[in-house]
Amino acid sequence: MDKHLHRFHIPVMGTAFTIDSPLKIAKFGISSVVSIGDDELCEEMRHYYSEQYNRPYSAIKRFSDDYRAKRITAYLDLLHELVSEQFDDLKSQTFCEGNDIDHYFEMLPENSSMKQKYSMMLESRGDNQLQLQSELRAGMRMGDIDVNIMTKLDRNNYGKNGELLPDEFSDALSAFRGFANSCLSSGIVFSAGFNRRLFAYIPQFSDFFPDANGWIKKKIIVKVSDFRSSLTQGKFLAKKGIWVSEYRIESGLNCGGHAFATDGYLMGPILEEFKSKKADMCEQLAGLCNSALEKVGRVPFKTQPYAAVTVQGGIGTAIENESLLDEYNVDRTGWATPFLLVPEATSIDDETRQLLVRATQKDLYLSGVSPLGVPFNTVKGTPSEIQKRERFLEGKPGSPCPKGFLVSNMEFTKKPVCTASKLYQRRKIEQIQALDVSDEVKTQKVEAVVEKVCLCEDLAAGALIEGQIDNKRSLKSAVCPGPNLAYFSRIFSLSEMVGHIYGRFNALNTTPRSHMFINELKMYVQHFTKELQSSIHTADEKRIKYLESFWKNLVDGIEYYKGYFPQLAKETQKYREKMISELHAIRQELEQIAELNRDLLPLVVASA
Repeated sequence: MDKHLHRFHIPVMGTAFTIDSPLKIAKFGISSVVSIGDDELCEEMRHYYSEQYNRPYSAIKRFSDDYRAKRITAYLDLLHELVSEQFDDLKSQTFCEGNDIDHYFEMLPENSSMKQKYSMMLESRGDNQLQLQSELRAGMRMGDIDVNIMTKLDRNNYGKNGELLPDEFSDALSAFRGFANSCLSSGIVFSAGFNRRLFAYIPQFSDFFPDANGWIKKKIIVKVSDFRSSLTQGKFLAKKGIWVSEYRIESGLNCGGHAFATDGYLMGPILEEFKSKKADMCEQLAGLCNSALEKVGRVPFKTQPYAAVTVQGGIGTAIENESLLDEYNVDRTGWATPFLLVPEATSIDDETRQLLVRATQKDLYLSGVSPLGVPFNTVKGTPSEIQKRERFLEGKPGSPCPKGFLVSNMEFTKKPVCTASKLYQRRKIEQIQALDVSDEVKTQKVEAVVEKVCLCEDLAAGALIEGQIDNKRSLKSAVCPGPNLAYFSRIFSLSEMVGHIYGRFNALNTTPRSHMFINELKMYVQHFTKELQSSIHTADEKRIKYLESFWKNLVDGIEYYKGYFPQLAKETQKYREKMISELHAIRQELEQIAELNRDLLPLVVASA
């Protein structure tokens, strides 16, 4: 079973916003996720914290033997060492109002047995109080230091002399090795899809296999958007003797950073499918996993191993949080974007954090700034955006591309380059200017080119600026909040935000807010409309089938919610009626969309 004392975690945000979150919150039992995609940032943060905590530091130089993996290992080991010391110090404190040990228990959910025991301790005296204090200390645990890899960011690397290095030195595999070789006992989150060579690499490290008691030191967590992808990835790994310890469900659109939209499948129906099919899936995967373990001479699980299911993306209220936990039997929830407004939990420069404080719904948008060509949630007016525009107006479009983690384009080069780089943008703009098209078309095409931002550099900038860490480059922050930020509009303490999650404090502003499921549905309708618009002149039979399937999935989701919303007893009757009314309006909007797009949705219109 899931052993976490808190029923939420802080997911990875960007490359830097949670890069040191464990040092801020793990001692309080709150788990968070560190991005390990940027080894340079890991090395800079290790140098910084080695100085802050008076630890010895020896630089791991670029192009030294296996430097990328070693940098990541060294940083994670330092985090583990420092957090462990913080936690031991906290546990040894005297129980007294204002001390961190009291803060630890005060932030726990009210229905936690440990919170209830803490309340009993405060009312007790003498030996009974001392006994309860001893039991409380024994039951404490620090938050997990989990890590994240975007699996598809798996650039092949070259040595100092330009020679292509073996597969094991690719970005994803070397980052994975950095975690595998660390002293952490925690989980690695695989996000952004399936990477066959990365998944096939896992069995080379024994920490990912169960011991004689079924305990796994390093756990696999897969971030998924639907049940089918969970089963596919779970099977692939189980056949190698690797157990997936957690399926982390994330909304395709109501999230921060890159948005990987589903084909109209909505969060509610996805969670319902997990609820009804999880037990059968785990039984099937356990059989495959044990067979594989026995084949390679490893100890199989003696009892059914546990697989947690967590959910994240757009959660905004304590009632929504409780409903996810209770109605869908998920183990924990993920709260990301609101914690960008909590300096005690995340790292970002003051200028950008204040930009987030002021951001409204019209400022938050799904952009095309990512060099990966994937829609990217961000906010208008970031320092990164301003710098990008200034470079273009000065006749110097693009970024120097100092890191190159997002290289993918080979239109003008033999080796992949990033579409946000100076090299690519200069050549692409020259190509566009030579086209025999109108000036208006040229301007549109150029704008699409220069829209791209150097996310490798700029998403890492916030932590470096906040820590006044000089890396000798012009640092300007990009940031990737989800649309949910529109409902939070000031700086919060850690206690306030945790209190909001558990219903002890209200952090929402006065902006009218629909239920998280309604908000996601609206985003999918907007996305579907864009898909239709982009298909007007190019749709073939396959595309038309995709659009009709998308429409049907949205309608099926609405029908599901019509049955689900009236059951939300924790919401008021008035709010439930409002939700049903919103569903009706969205269904009517979809009907109108279908009528206006008869050529693209012929079967939908015919069946109406």
